[in-house]
Amino acid sequence: NIAIFGAGHVGSACVAALSAIDCRIRWVDSRRNIFPAVVPACVNRIESQDPVLEVAAIPSASFCLVMTHSHALDYAICHEALKRDDFVYCGLIGSLAKRRRFEKLMRDTGLPGAALAKLTCPIGVAGIAGKKPAEIAIAVTAELLQIRDASLHLQAYDQRRPPLAVVSEFGKK
Repeated sequence: NIAIFGAGHVGSACVAALSAIDCRIRWVDSRRNIFPAVVPACVNRIESQDPVLEVAAIPSASFCLVMTHSHALDYAICHEALKRDDFVYCGLIGSLAKRRRFEKLMRDTGLPGAALAKLTCPIGVAGIAGKKPAEIAIAVTAELLQIRDASLHLQAYDQRRPPLAVVSEFGKK
């Protein structure tokens, strides 16, 4: 499950890239008539006057990408998502300076450091410097695939491990 907030150029490119993999996408924007007429079957378009309220509807263990047309809206969505503490990933488009500004504001509202540490900004795999929407979308898709695959690898490893035997201080089971 992936929630994408923002249907601008980068959001549209991310939907195009991510819809090619096995996922369900909730695509949220507040602007009227911003979505294309046709989207892939895995995409649910949500035109909402208050996208922040849509954070509550996202299933737990989802990926959340925030890339709206407004820094204030980006902040409000990220703040709400980080308060939930049950997303696999919360990514925000922007620079390290934007991240630091948001972190300071969130810290001032009492959001704990552990929650702030879960914010990924800038987004995308390291080493891709391109700023075109398609380049950002490819970098973000690669990052989400890395996180998903690492999680699947850990789950498979945990299932193969035998249960631990409890040993007392005297060496008896």
